[in-house]
Amino acid sequence: MSNRSYSSQPKSVVIVGAGIIGATLGYHISRRAGMTVTLLERDLPGAGASGHSFAWVNGFGKDPRAYHTLNRRSLDMWYRLAHQLDADIGIHYGGEMRWENDPRRATQLRQRVRQIQTWGYPCRLITRAEMLALEPHLHPGDVLAASLSEADIHVETDTFIDVCLRRACEAGAVVYSQTAVTGFVVRDGSIAAVKTVDAEFPCDVVVLASGVQTTELASLAQVQIPQQQSPGIVMKTTPCVEVLHNVAVIHAPAIDEKHQHLHLRQLSDGSLRIGQGTQEGINRDDSQQQADALLDRARAYLPTIGDARAIPTPVGYRPMPLDGFPVLGFTEAVPNLYVALMHSGVTLAPLVGEMATLEIVDDVRVDWFASYRPERFSVRSSG
Repeated sequence: MSNRSYSSQPKSVVIVGAGIIGATLGYHISRRAGMTVTLLERDLPGAGASGHSFAWVNGFGKDPRAYHTLNRRSLDMWYRLAHQLDADIGIHYGGEMRWENDPRRATQLRQRVRQIQTWGYPCRLITRAEMLALEPHLHPGDVLAASLSEADIHVETDTFIDVCLRRACEAGAVVYSQTAVTGFVVRDGSIAAVKTVDAEFPCDVVVLASGVQTTELASLAQVQIPQQQSPGIVMKTTPCVEVLHNVAVIHAPAIDEKHQHLHLRQLSDGSLRIGQGTQEGINRDDSQQQADALLDRARAYLPTIGDARAIPTPVGYRPMPLDGFPVLGFTEAVPNLYVALMHSGVTLAPLVGEMATLEIVDDVRVDWFASYRPERFSVRSSG
């Protein structure tokens, strides 16, 4: 148990950040009787990494096994959260399909599928004919190996965040947009209030769900939460006809050794989101030329994209803890400061929202988060 100063449970929680993690936490905490929830967002809700995310919900490439399991648990929880929110939250069902045309990569795909199948992940190898039965307008070229991860989804993050915040406000939460945090009022080692340019917000607990800003904000309370830089680009297109009829996400192979593989999803307005490489990869080229080239590669696989135009998207900086894994829990240095920082925020949002609420409101330590506590960085730096 913690040594936080309130006697039974907190009454007032300030969440700094209204991206996908902050919004989900705001929803869950505000459902608890007697809780006062305030969300402070420096920009507009979802304007940070949540809005730049490819938003593929999965456990496919998540290692080691314990981290895979955490993501798998959260993937399954998306279905329940959709039921609880009782609204269109922007989920696209249908799974993720990928294929390889290079012998080495095809072998790696077969091995990965076998590995995650032994972990109980609903993923299987499929034939080229099965691919085309799912997506008849696809032109995959050579197919040496292909897979389908049937439970995977993608999420329109702006829609989801809007619903979460609306439900939170219906329960009494208050959201302040374009309200940057400038510091904290600290008394007896705990945060008594969160400071902005114009006001102070008294609180029992502060939650940093601030993405890339988490490191800077934590330092204002003398807490070290190190991150690495992780720039990435997911470009947009103008609307086009429906290009994916059954699956939610595709990963297509690179056209040659000089290029990265391509990933694509389609939103309800017909626009596409296209990226390349891995979700952890480094991409900084946000030029129109690069966006056009990426769209041309997608069009080679999906000619029905037609005359949709590429819209270059500025580089987005993704939250990325120094060791790549989530940072979840109260800090030892400031016992009422809770950190919720992670790269896979879209996948992990339902689980973190529900489990972190148990930790914040009920003063328990959830075993699932044991490997992801903030203290691991202070231990490393002092050792």
